[in-house]
This record gives sequence, C-alpha cells and structure tokens, in this order.
Amino acid sequence: MSLEPAGMSPAEEAVYRMLVLSGRVSAEDVAARSGLGRPEAAEILDALTAAGLASHTDGTPRHFRAAPPDVALLPRLKRSAEALDFARSEAAQLIETYQETLRRHDASQLLEVITGAEALRQQLRQIQSSAQDEMLWFCKAEYVAMPSGSNAEEFEALARGVRYRVLYEKAFFDDEGAVDNVVAGVRAGEIARSAPQLPLRLAIADRSVAIFPLVPGGPSGSTGEPTTALVRDSNLLSALIALFERYWQDAVPLRVDDSGLAVGTDDGGTPSPLTPVDRKLLSLLVAGVTDKAIASQLGLSRRTVQRHIQRMMELAGAETRMQLAWQAARRAWL
Repeated sequence: MSLEPAGMSPAEEAVYRMLVLSGRVSAEDVAARSGLGRPEAAEILDALTAAGLASHTDGTPRHFRAAPPDVALLPRLKRSAEALDFARSEAAQLIETYQETLRRHDASQLLEVITGAEALRQQLRQIQSSAQDEMLWFCKAEYVAMPSGSNAEEFEALARGVRYRVLYEKAFFDDEGAVDNVVAGVRAGEIARSAPQLPLRLAIADRSVAIFPLVPGGPSGSTGEPTTALVRDSNLLSALIALFERYWQDAVPLRVDDSGLAVGTDDGGTPSPLTPVDRKLLSLLVAGVTDKAIASQLGLSRRTVQRHIQRMMELAGAETRMQLAWQAARRAWL
C-alpha cells in the first residue's frame, strides 16, 4: 500500500519507513541502506522534517527520528480524504452541468430510440436494476417485451426498498395468469391500481428516465419489431410523469386478501349482505376483470359468475353493472 494520499513521494515514503523501522538514523545511514547519494538522502530527511514527519538532533552528524505515524499521518490522510470528497462533489456538479449543456444542444442526449423486443427488454431490466427510489408503470394488455410474471427485476428492486406504483388496464387481466402475477407483486410490496384503459405502455424510473412506445401496437397490433423511446430529464419526461399521476388519481386501488386480489380497503363498517365469494367477485368486477377471467380466478363457470352478479344487482337495486359498482361503493360493500 502506498502513502501517496498522505502527500509523500515514493522516495520520502521509503525513507520514512526506514526511520520507523530503525528508530534513529543519519543521512549517511540512509544513503548506505537505500543506495541514495548522501545529498539526496539529506534532502529527503529535511523534507520529512519540514512536513512534520520526522525530527532531528542538534549537532553533527544529525540523527533523525520518525514522528509517530498516528500523529504524523492520520491528520494528513483525513485532510486528503476531505479534499477527495470535495473533488468528487465538484466533479459530479461538472458532470451534471456538462450533461445539461449537451441536452440543450443535442436532442440525442434527451431521447434515444430503441428498436427490437430484446433491446427493450434489456433497457427495462437496466432501469429497474438502477432504480433507487420509485418505479412508475403503465401495464397494458398483451406484452411487448416482458411477459406477465417474468419481471424478476421488480421483486429484486422491491426487496431493496424501491417503491413500485403500477397501473393495470382492464384488458390486462384477460391475459393468462395475469391476476395471479398481480397478486404476487402486491404481496411483495407493489402498490397497484386498475383503470378502464391506458393511453400507452410506460415505465418511469426515479422520475429521471422513461421508456414508452413511439408507435402503437403490440404482438397482435404490429408486424415488425417494437420501436420505443428512452427519454431523460426534459419537458417531455415531466409530461409523462404528469400523465401517470393523472391516471393514478382516478384509478381503483387493488389489494390482496386471503382469497386473492381485491379492491379498495376494508373499512370495518356495517356488514354487507354479500357472501365472501360475492365480495371477491365484486372486487374483481370493479377492477375491470372480465367474466371469463373472474371465473378462472375463482374456479367458477362463467354462468355461475353471471348469476352472482345478477343476484348482487338485485340486492343493490341496480339495473346495470356500473350502477352495481356505484351502489357497492355507497353501501361500503368493499
């Protein structure tokens, strides 16, 4: 290990180590043991003395002794560490200023085009692995790059404290296994909500970088490879964040209870006339899950699901499913 961070040259370090090991030496001793010329040895000893790393006796020849390393070196190393931290801070500011200047003059620093599902998949994994605070996500039906249940990076990020807010559109729950995958995510810490429809696919990491499609389409809506954009700090990114927050505000919260995916939160109010199956079914219905997906999730036939819905509509005095959802909220059935 070198003592260069303490401000010592290699030659000074070698002589200082000799002083520590020998206890007391003269310039002639240093020259003889190190192979240095006497004038050079004397110059180094004088430099160590001037720096407070050594002291010498009076008289001729002078004998030199090392200053205690804890007294001589530790304060110097502390000052060096503080100077290094300051330099890092200054460098970080210079890097930020440089990148901001590039963004102003070079649009490629703001928006990067990503072509192909594999490249998109790698970028989605990378921004999640690098996320420190929060991921925001619009999940539409029919995956483009990451099939439902394959996003292992989300669970790793959740485990290290990254907050996930995920908004699912109604049609998403029609995908095979989608409900179970959402349940797994919520149980791992994901905060989930549901909306009737989302305008685009979107992932935003730490409010500093976003990925979204440049053209619409999915596996069944596009014949070529997906073309997406990665956008960094800009007005466009701010607009995408605002878009997410607007949809999030109006979305239906999703939670997980003993029976699986549910809607809203328990309020401990007046007991409802619904059975546990009714409550579970109603939760999925309000979340926008289709009859077919509800039947699969609850292990019922579609006809049985429809009979449960009809019975709840009669209890609520509702003529449509929308009225049923409104009455369920008003009566605190969920």
